[in-house]
Amino acid sequence: MKQVASLRYGVIFKKAFSQPDVFKAFVKAVLGIELDIDKVETEKSFKPTVGYVDSRFDLFAQDDKNRIIVDIQHAQNAEHYDRFLHYHCVALLEQIAKAKNYCPALKVFTIVVLTSGDRYQKDVLTIDFDPKDLQGNGINEIPHKVLYLCPKYVNDDTPKAYREWLDAIQDTLDEEVDESHYHDAMIQKTFTAIEKDGITPTERAAMFEEYNSREFLDKTIVETTLETKLAIAKKMLAAGMAIESIVQMTNLSLDDITELNNLYKLP
Repeated sequence: MKQVASLRYGVIFKKAFSQPDVFKAFVKAVLGIELDIDKVETEKSFKPTVGYVDSRFDLFAQDDKNRIIVDIQHAQNAEHYDRFLHYHCVALLEQIAKAKNYCPALKVFTIVVLTSGDRYQKDVLTIDFDPKDLQGNGINEIPHKVLYLCPKYVNDDTPKAYREWLDAIQDTLDEEVDESHYHDAMIQKTFTAIEKDGITPTERAAMFEEYNSREFLDKTIVETTLETKLAIAKKMLAAGMAIESIVQMTNLSLDDITELNNLYKLP
């Protein structure tokens, strides 16, 4: 058994998957694409910003030879579907410089890894932008795609090509892995990169800060009064957050949130 840092922490996830060969192997398993890259950027952002939000990509790689951008996002929040769809669109819109051509020069693929589970309990969900006829047949005109992967719900129907990767990610969450169960050399390299003995003081501090932030938020939501929860929910609604996400974060009922939304005529 190998003692490792958990991939639920952003700093550890980036440490593992910012290795170009690991990044490429994971992308090939998930998308079937061979990337030609020699670096993976972390906390990537565009200047000037696209829209009103300064979006930062956890892991970002651009393959100019094959005209592909791939970003891998590590998710812990309850509004990941909208958030990472926004990030995906930012990577598309950033390429459009003039109205004469609305076709991005590079294909964009976004992979979101949900290490905390998800209310829908699906192993793989996709957003495919290709136009389709009424029979569901695509025309292969728009290649861009978003994938949401949840290791917690891997099952026998999960595509074999990347089942081992998702199992490996899930296996790290209790900070101990049996590396003999995994045959992919890049998965082994991932485990080596996040061995506990190799975690730096700076990385440990970031893990501790992330842990405390999450624990504080969970404790705050549980211990607050109904009145306070409703006030928090009202602010979330005013900010445009999805009702389902508010239900999950505040532990209020769907009826409570819907009634609050109707009462204040929030959008």
